[in-house]
Parts: sequence; structure tokens; C-alpha cells
Amino acid sequence: MFLIMGFCQSSTGTQKTRLSARYHRSVNNLSMNTRWKPSVTVAAIIERDGRYLLVEEHTPEGLRLNNPAGHLDPGESPEQGVARETLEETAHRFKPTAVVGVYLSRFQRESTGEDITYLRFAFCGELGAFEPNRSLDHGIVRTLWMTPDELRASAAHHRSPLVLQCMEDHLAGRRYPLDVVTTNASVLIDQG
Repeated sequence: MFLIMGFCQSSTGTQKTRLSARYHRSVNNLSMNTRWKPSVTVAAIIERDGRYLLVEEHTPEGLRLNNPAGHLDPGESPEQGVARETLEETAHRFKPTAVVGVYLSRFQRESTGEDITYLRFAFCGELGAFEPNRSLDHGIVRTLWMTPDELRASAAHHRSPLVLQCMEDHLAGRRYPLDVVTTNASVLIDQG
């Protein structure tokens, strides 16, 4: 078996990694003629008075905790998407003010064998007005505020390891200007 050498950037600096070419092919389950398309998602990392806003939602794996998050829709920028998802899942307006991070994560559903890679754009920002007459998105049971320690203790109930990673990055002070993510005007053209 031969190995592919690569480099990855981590919080501790550049690390040398080795990937088996055979493993790499099987992980992606792709042929040379298939284009890999990760699912693009957006997430709001919202902290107030030492607590983080989460949603509790029904998933195929059962009841899970997640950041207000969801898939980017056609015709919107990541900033617009995170504001929309936060409103739909929490009934609160949200104005992103900084990028916390961009994350690539893989999820394998045991029940179906489904293998999905997510590209997540996480934003922090200002939580706005609550809209009491707005119903929460389908599948959302409730919103809740949790301390960092409560979030760490509940990791087994998170929808994704990124829930905790995003909070830890936010606590570490990671903030990038919004303009590190550029949306070309061609994306914003009406898709309908």
C-alpha cells in the first residue's frame, strides 16, 4: 500500500499527515468521474451572559442539541443564510458580526450507511428581537441556553461534534471579519 503525504493546518500549527490512498478513495466513495459536493451549512454561535443558545431538535438519530443552523439555500449568501436559519429555528432575529470559523466534517448515518460531508460556516453576532408569534421550524422542539460546562457534559447528545468545537473556538476568541467570506453577485441572482 502506498501513502499520500499531506499537510493540514491546526490550532497547534502545521502538522504532517499521512493518508492511505486506498482509504482516501473508499472514504469519499467516488470514481474519477464523480464530482464531490459537500453540503454547505451555516451556524449561529450566540453567547449571552456566559450561556450559549442552542436548539433541541428531532433527528433520525433521536433528540439532539445543535447550534441554530441549517443548509444554505440557493440565491443567498452565508450571512443571509445564518440570519434566516436563526430566525426559523429560534424566532429571534440575528445579525452576524464575525466569522468564528469554517469547518469540514464528515457524518455517517449508521442506520442507512449514508455518508455526508458538511462544509460549515459559523458566525457569531447580535441576537435581535424575539418574534413571539413565529412558530419554530419543523423538528425544532425548543430553544435553550447552556453554559460551556453544560455543553461539554452533553456532548453525547450533540447533533455534530462541531457544536462543541464552535463553542470552544468562540470561547478562545476566534473572530474573523465577515469579508473573509465573499459571495459573488451571480449567486444572489433570483433562482426562480
